[in-house]
Parts: sequence; C-alpha cells; structure tokens
Amino acid sequence: MATAQTPGVLSTARWWWKEGLARAGFWPTARSFSKALWEFLLESTPAQRRQRYGDAEYDWDYHVDTTSATVNWRDRLLGQFHSAYQPTDPVLFREMMASLDFDFSKFTLIDVGSGKGRVLLMAADYPFRQVVGVELLPDLHQVAEKNLIAYRSESQKCFALKSVCADVCKFSLPAEPLLLYLFNPLPETELTQLMSNVEDSLHENPRDVYVLYHNPLLETVLEKHATFRKIKGTHQYSLFCHSA
Repeated sequence: MATAQTPGVLSTARWWWKEGLARAGFWPTARSFSKALWEFLLESTPAQRRQRYGDAEYDWDYHVDTTSATVNWRDRLLGQFHSAYQPTDPVLFREMMASLDFDFSKFTLIDVGSGKGRVLLMAADYPFRQVVGVELLPDLHQVAEKNLIAYRSESQKCFALKSVCADVCKFSLPAEPLLLYLFNPLPETELTQLMSNVEDSLHENPRDVYVLYHNPLLETVLEKHATFRKIKGTHQYSLFCHSA
C-alpha cells in the first residue's frame, strides 16, 4: 500500500471549515475554529510542552518514542482538525484488555489513528493474530515503524506487527475477526464513514468484530449502527460488538 502524503494545513483547514458549515452553520463553526487555534497556541508554550513529557515514562522503560511532547508543530496543528495525538495510558490499556472476553489468537487488532505506535507495542503483549496500526500522518507513521523495530519485551506474545500510512476511510479491512481500537481518532463525518465501511465489510465477510472506543466522545455514531451493540463501558471507554 502506498504511503499517504502529508495533508496540507490550509487544505485541511478548508475541508474542516466546509464540513462545519454544512453541519452546524457559520457561527458555531467560527467558534470551533477559533477554539482549535487557541488550543494549538496554548499547547505550543514551553510550559505545556514540558507537561506533555509526563506521558514519557513508557518510553523510558522500553527505549522508544511514543510521547506527544516531540510531535512537531505541523502535525499538532493538523491534529486540531482531525484528532490531536495523545498516547494511551498503559494502565488503562491493560484494564481495557482485561474487559475483553474472546480468543485473542483469532483476532486482528487494528488501531485507528495509531500515531507513533504505542498501542501496537502494548498490544504485542497479547496473543493477537496480528496487530496493525493505520495512521494518516507520515511523520508519525515513520516514528511508529522505528519503534516497532526498536521494541523489545520479555512479555511479548504477538510478533506480527505493522504500521500502515493511510486514510483509514480508504483502508481495506482484513477479512478476519477484528478488534478496532479507537482513541477518539476521527471527527464525526469520518467516524460515520468508517463505521459504514465496517458494515459493508461485514456484509461481504460475516465475522465477529469488536470496537473498543477509548474516550468515546462520539459514541452516538456507533449507537446509530444497528449491527453493533454496546456490551460494556465506563466513563473512559465503551465496548461494542457484532457477532457473526
């Protein structure tokens, strides 16, 4: 699969503005746009950058680079229009994995918006059939590939790991049981498109598919799809399931 090109900041902003106008109108879109730029400026201060290094403990333990502190300004700005990069907390990830009740060896985990690949590395400690990350931004994808090479752990059980640089809405889902991991990676329009693609894939290849949604701000999008039902959840994550 060809590597995706880095989205342009101006073209992304124009797309975001157009989507907002169609969905909410001028003033709500203008307020959201101003808020996104203000949050970007706040995140660019030296104090906020030092604070982002608070997520680096995992990196020190495994000699990798998954922290949000080293993401460049361009990718952070693009993140304001898509989804800001934030690595998953290891303790919460283990809690979410403990909530799953199926044979890991039959499933492929797909991390939607995989960034630098921390979830791919943590998922390697479970006996998945394979673990795949799909990341839109080439710079983050390239860091993920380096992390996959550098990662070493005595607890590793899955060695079929890869990162793919692609638009997940154009990504062909494997025809096997899936666990889709979402850390609120997409705006509403794209999440709706992804779920429609998942349903189309299920019609072509009926199989079990779970969606583990961390920070489920757009949970209503999943609830609209009758083929999935919510089976578990806390204030931090929701688990949806489709059984073949």
